[in-house]
Amino acid sequence: MAAPGRAAIPVLILLFILLLLLPPPLRAAEPSEEPADTRGAAQAQAHCAPAPITDVARLCVCDLLVAQCDVNCCCDPDCSPEEFSLFTACSVPVVTGDSHLCRQKAAVYSLDVEANPPERIFQLIDQVNPSIFCIHATNYKQALYLRSPEMPTPENFDDLLNEFGSAAFSAEPESWNMDTDAPDPPDANETQRYEYGIPIQTEDAFLRLPSPVVSSWCSDANPAGFLVNQATKCIRSVSVEKCESIQALNMLFYINSSILAVPKSSQMVNVSVQSIIVQSLDGMRTSLKGADVLRLPMILDELCLNVVLGVSYHITYTDTGEIIEAAAAFVLGAITKEALSIQQSFQISFTQVDTKPVPLSGNPGYVVGLPVRAGFWPQGSGITQSTNKHSQLSILQSTSTQDCLAAQGARAPVLFGYNMISGCKLRITAAMKCQPLAQTLLDVLKGQNFPEYVASFGNSQAQDVLDWVPITHLHISEQSSCQIPVSFGIEVKWTKYGSLVNPQARIVNVTATLTTTTLKQLPSGRERTIPVTSSVVFTDISSPAEPGYKAWPTINIKLPFDFFYPFV
Repeated sequence: MAAPGRAAIPVLILLFILLLLLPPPLRAAEPSEEPADTRGAAQAQAHCAPAPITDVARLCVCDLLVAQCDVNCCCDPDCSPEEFSLFTACSVPVVTGDSHLCRQKAAVYSLDVEANPPERIFQLIDQVNPSIFCIHATNYKQALYLRSPEMPTPENFDDLLNEFGSAAFSAEPESWNMDTDAPDPPDANETQRYEYGIPIQTEDAFLRLPSPVVSSWCSDANPAGFLVNQATKCIRSVSVEKCESIQALNMLFYINSSILAVPKSSQMVNVSVQSIIVQSLDGMRTSLKGADVLRLPMILDELCLNVVLGVSYHITYTDTGEIIEAAAAFVLGAITKEALSIQQSFQISFTQVDTKPVPLSGNPGYVVGLPVRAGFWPQGSGITQSTNKHSQLSILQSTSTQDCLAAQGARAPVLFGYNMISGCKLRITAAMKCQPLAQTLLDVLKGQNFPEYVASFGNSQAQDVLDWVPITHLHISEQSSCQIPVSFGIEVKWTKYGSLVNPQARIVNVTATLTTTTLKQLPSGRERTIPVTSSVVFTDISSPAEPGYKAWPTINIKLPFDFFYPFV
């Protein structure tokens, strides 16, 4: 009897486990004590997506030019209806925000070519994402923009140490609520520093750099872009009777608005007067000593004096994109009652603080006719570029006497795109020694200190060492105990870089070839004259391939808009 009892125990345990696994009996739903208005607000808060962060009606990815109309860019706010009528197509027909949202606004642009004149059509539609893996609501707004980290202070140091001082800490927010009353996040396009091309802001608008727009007449609506060196000339309508009331002829018009140190900040930088040059009616210029005294236009004996003829701005900035100093140099002159217009010139340049200003030869690519920038690379630092012409890329400059021994020190800078050749004649006598003569000729051909590197672009910075091309040296000589240099040739290979619409000249290789010849001993009393030449040749290696050249195959495909999401 004991055996069957022991056998029933496992069966009872199995039945007990099954009873525990059965679901509890269903109960009738009890009425909720939560008010109806609270439940409705919670449901509305859970199902309503927040307001879009990006306004697609104001977003324009093809707007590249500042305060100018971009061709075929139908979303460019700088374009007028007359300019829209000249478009052939919309380069960006649809502008959307985040493509991962289930529903979002989309700006659709098109051209009505049947209208006379053609018109641009703008529509704002609701776009639905057909993907099942879409974002219905971005309920964590703080993840949509970068938050400025809290800076440690004596008051909050202990709290920050407790929060972030351990080996691991949580980056999760304290709450995932959707507080609609919370302040809106800052604009994603807002920047706390100046970047290249951004208009320099002032307390009332932006720093004006008048320039001709459609015709040669001056337009004051041209903003000065950060780090964009510009030089413009335009015509201004004048009248002696009204010269005191024309703002563009007054010095105050160009310095009365303070510049913002960084965009959208309260820190101001006043524009100081660096110098004042007075130009007479016959063109003679005189520099005034007291530049701190403003000279306003005034009428005297049918002349209007102290009229602004030219303004040159100089901006000093830091490596963090902050403007710390601004100065203006003026050229003032006089106009007669017969003058109906004058020509004004404007210029702006930029210098980084604690650096020496070095002239550029293009931005970014080289400009034909400007010097090829060169320098040296000391170990442990950036490129050292000297403003001394003897330390730049240069060749021998021909003199009227054509005497090589007298031409030492006469140098001509190498200008981009200009093939040049120069030379001299060397009169050799029997009394000349080989080694001193060879060193003298080498100094004549190469200069006192021949550079080691050449800038690949016209605006290559000294700290960007990879933007500088090393100079390769070749030596062509004969088998002899005494060799003297007779030729020094420089070959600069360059290519067209960037867009086919606006290619930029970029130097990719520089080769310096020194050719020597044997110096034969002359009999006593005999002389010999040999030519010594120096040359530079520019070779464009970006020319199209010759017929029959088999190029690499290409695949004509277009990647999806969000192929690299979330990386830009």
